[in-house]
Amino acid sequence: MLWPGLARRFPVLEIRDFRLLLADRVLAPAAAAFSLVGVAFAVLDVTGSTADLSYVLAAQIVPALVFALAGGVVADRIAPQKVIVAANLMIAVGEGGFGLLVLTGHPQLWQMIALETVNGAGMAVFYPASQALLPRLVPARLMPEASALSRLAMNAAQMGGAAVAGVFVAAAGPGWALAICGIGMVGTVPLLLAIRAPGAERTEHTSLLRDLREGWSEFASHTWLWATTAQFCVVLAAWYGAFDVLGPAVARHDLGGPAAWGAIMAADAIGLIIGGLVALRFTPRRPIRFVVLIGGASAISPLALAGPWPLPAVCAAALVLGIVLEIMMVQWTVTMARRIPADRLARVSSYDVLGSVLAMPVGALVVGPLAASIGVPLTEYGAVVLILVASLLALAPRGVRSLRSDQPPAPGESPAPGEAPAPGEAPGQGDTPRSGHDSGQDAPRVMAGS
Repeated sequence: MLWPGLARRFPVLEIRDFRLLLADRVLAPAAAAFSLVGVAFAVLDVTGSTADLSYVLAAQIVPALVFALAGGVVADRIAPQKVIVAANLMIAVGEGGFGLLVLTGHPQLWQMIALETVNGAGMAVFYPASQALLPRLVPARLMPEASALSRLAMNAAQMGGAAVAGVFVAAAGPGWALAICGIGMVGTVPLLLAIRAPGAERTEHTSLLRDLREGWSEFASHTWLWATTAQFCVVLAAWYGAFDVLGPAVARHDLGGPAAWGAIMAADAIGLIIGGLVALRFTPRRPIRFVVLIGGASAISPLALAGPWPLPAVCAAALVLGIVLEIMMVQWTVTMARRIPADRLARVSSYDVLGSVLAMPVGALVVGPLAASIGVPLTEYGAVVLILVASLLALAPRGVRSLRSDQPPAPGESPAPGEAPAPGEAPGQGDTPRSGHDSGQDAPRVMAGS
């Protein structure tokens, strides 16, 4: 009785390919959680140096500067799930190889950096392909539900995986945790290969540079897109440095140590799960304005650490921010799928991720010396100012403030399935999921009652 009830409540679960994707988005984040815990403790156990840890973690981010764009081009040429398979295998090689080195010997710093570079390349390739895949599996009218359920599964799996991984690392060591991450990533391959979504239809063969130029032209033609990407380039650099780098130091010095930081992380994870549930029913009228405002609201993290606030207040701030950030991410995914043509979505997403993470390594490298020079509180307040100023500037373009969730696509934007049919198109033709073959033949009929 449970499954029929869930299918009636969430019609997107009737779609075969979406169920496979959902299974992948439980297994992969749960496995990745073992990496989040294992890498840090493996480096610290081997070298005992936080500087070495920063070099290894930076190796995860730097590949995005190269591989995100290439991954976007490939995901627009072939079926995106095949690109995700390649990405997950790269992560399996990086983390599994790291685990084997830890288990069999004493890894050198250069080896750890090299393996985390492979891991980072996989993560960079994953994002644009992941953005392109979901809209090919479900009709447009089910995209908000599909995106919310997908992200809810990912966040719940990662939170549960992190809790188990912490205990596992304490009991068995980081090497085994990294090995489990590699095994889990390999385990996603059969699920992804069973998805039948095709690649985008192409009428001619083009060069890599031409595809990149075409993707850039599409990206630059949407004011709301490049303005918010520029905003989050600043926001994420400031937030990453102030929260992820300085946050543990503040927790250790003022809030009670690692247990306090763990409580803050748990509050954030719970917020993400609650946000996923809220996103199933809440859709802001102007989604991009909502995205920009929530980006500005992320200033609450460095603000809470600047004092710092009492630990319960910091946890409450992390909880609330997690809720609204998850709603924001669902709205961003849905808006991208509705406004960007399917055959360019992966490339446009690659420019989005490249622009957004471009300055994160800078934030990580600058914040330490800056905090040593002027103090942690002033550095945190500086991050607050940067986030707020960038967010206010992002609200300046009219397209950011005025774009509505029910606004039809502008000229040059392809109407997504389930929206108004194009001239000459049979009514209901646009209701078919983009994956074509059996992605749940009953899905259009189920949708009609939703």
